[in-house]
Amino acid sequence: MNNNDILRRIRYTFDFNDAKMIQIFALADHDVTRAQISNWLKKDDDPDFQGIYDLQLAIFLNGLINDKRGKKEGASPVPEKKLNNNIILRKLKIALALKDEDIIAILMLADMRVGKHEISSFFRNPNQSQYRPCKDQILRNFIHGMEIKYRVKT
Repeated sequence: MNNNDILRRIRYTFDFNDAKMIQIFALADHDVTRAQISNWLKKDDDPDFQGIYDLQLAIFLNGLINDKRGKKEGASPVPEKKLNNNIILRKLKIALALKDEDIIAILMLADMRVGKHEISSFFRNPNQSQYRPCKDQILRNFIHGMEIKYRVKT
C-alpha cells in the first residue's frame, strides 16, 4: 500500500471532509492547505496528483491520535521520517484504542484470520527475535476491516 491509498482510505472510513483533514494535521502542529489535501487524495493518474511523504503521513496519524484520544500535555511526539506498515498499524491501534483482540476481530471482518501471537509480533522492538514485519496484505485487510466497522452507513 502506498501512503496516498492509506490517507484516502482513512478519510473514507471516517468520512472526513477537507476541513476535518486540515484540522487533524493542525492537531499535530502542522499546517496544510486544502490544495495539498486535494492533491494527495487524487488518483495516481491525475495530473495534479502528489505523493504524500512518510513524514506527512506520520504527522496525519499523530493528529488522528490527538483527534481520537485527546492531545497529551507537553511536547507533541516527533513524527517519523520513515514509516513502515508496523508503525502505521501501531498508530492506528493507538488512535482507535484497540487491543490485540480488537485487531483480530477487525481483520476477521475482512475475512482474514490471524493469531494473537502474530499480531503481538508486529508491535515488538525490531531487534527482538519475535518481531515480524507487517505485510501489505495485513495492513490492507486491517484498513478494510476498519471501513466495515467504523464507516457510517448512510
